[in-house]
Amino acid sequence: MSTNSPLTTLARFLAGEFENDEQARNQPSWFVRLRLWNRPLPHNIDGHLALFAEQAPALKLHQPYRQRILLLQPGDVSPLRVEYRAFCEPEKFRGAGVNPSLLENVTTEDLENLPGCVLNVRECQETFIAEPPEGAKCCFDYDGKTRQVVLGFEVGARWLKSFDRGVDPETGRGLWGALMGAYEFQKLRDFELPER
Repeated sequence: MSTNSPLTTLARFLAGEFENDEQARNQPSWFVRLRLWNRPLPHNIDGHLALFAEQAPALKLHQPYRQRILLLQPGDVSPLRVEYRAFCEPEKFRGAGVNPSLLENVTTEDLENLPGCVLNVRECQETFIAEPPEGAKCCFDYDGKTRQVVLGFEVGARWLKSFDRGVDPETGRGLWGALMGAYEFQKLRDFELPER
């Protein structure tokens, strides 16, 4: 993969530690202060560059949640595509945002596919915009119930806007996440991509 390719640039923009401190201070009724990690895996998954994503309340970093893997790949409909995967046993990897050594042995067998959990990504000036394909539904089972997430993000070199929100799969009513607009994260530090 070229070090100047759009896929590598997208990975560089996403890879890092982020926080939405300013937004949470300005709009405390709507946005909790969060820390978000997007850590590159030291190896590819199914031939694709992979990032481990995890977030936690900024005041409770010892309580991380939403562990997932993002596979960055060339798209078919759009120039780029992000495919999300879940962990079969998320507790094994909980805390890897802070402790990346937990990611050294992640394999395809540790992950489960999430049908419909993909984003088409396009480059727009110096940002990338990721949106679900029309009609896509990102659903998964959790605690014996079907959950749905509407995914999406916009990312630049030093910031990330997350549009992820949970919705009721039957009514479409928003339940959690970016209900009042995107979570607006600023990058605190970069994470290096592994040598390819």
